[in-house]
Formats: sequence, C-alpha cells, structure tokens
Amino acid sequence: MIDGVVIKKLKVIPDERGRLMEILRADDAIFGRFGQAYMTTAYPGAVKGWHYHKKQHDNMAVIQGMMKIVLYDSREDSPTYREVNVFHAGVHNPILVHIPPYVFHGFKCISEQEAIVVNIPTEMYDYDTPDEYRASPHGSDIPYDWSRQDG
Repeated sequence: MIDGVVIKKLKVIPDERGRLMEILRADDAIFGRFGQAYMTTAYPGAVKGWHYHKKQHDNMAVIQGMMKIVLYDSREDSPTYREVNVFHAGVHNPILVHIPPYVFHGFKCISEQEAIVVNIPTEMYDYDTPDEYRASPHGSDIPYDWSRQDG
C-alpha cells in the first residue's frame, strides 16, 4: 500500500426503508479537517485522471456504480516511490480511499451505468489558484494502462 494511503471499509446499514452508509466522521483517525464536500460522476468507460494536490488530502467514496480508483506514488522521498495501487470501489465494495498530497490519482467508471463519487477533501477549492496538478491519463510517465485488466 502506498505510504499515507488508508482504506476504510464502509458499513452499509439496510432496512425496509432503504440504507444508510457513513462515509467520514470527525472521530476517524484519517480525518484531518473539513474543506468541502462535492460529488463528481463518470460515464461507463470514462477515465478522469491523473492529478495530485500539494496541500489537500482527498477522502473519496463511490456511492453509485463501480469505479477503478488508481493511485501512483510520485514522491521521491517516499518508501513506496513509484508504487501503483488499484482499488475497485462502489456498491459491491463500499470503501473510503484516503489519498495524501503528492499522490497522483484518477478513476475509471467500470460499471454499466454512470458512477458517482463523493469526495470530502481537507481544503476548499480555490478557483484563482487551484491546488491541482495534472498529467495525461494516457501516455504520461505514470506506469499504468487504463484498459480493462482481465485475469
């Protein structure tokens, strides 16, 4: 596992009215601070990535559909430098992925319907000077192929 990345298994509590799932609590060990909460989606087969933050920690949970969330450690001083982690997250595997600064991340919708991600980052988005640094999802220096991995 990439240094600083934490996976929290989410508990789904169903009853005859529906279901409840807590995503992040202030008493979780991974909780640093609240910046904002937002949702983003991806259509089947769409890839959103790569990017990283210099200050912000992300706390991502897929609440509809399934996503392949991929992380790459580009931190030269990290014990897990150049490590790649792949997580299949969503309705069939409800997890929260905690992503520290300087770890590239992206995701691909792997379900047959649009997937929805909720992110609870530690910082508010600054429209004038965003803490977001991008690389192409295809053909960059990151050693990952977004195509389907059978087997």
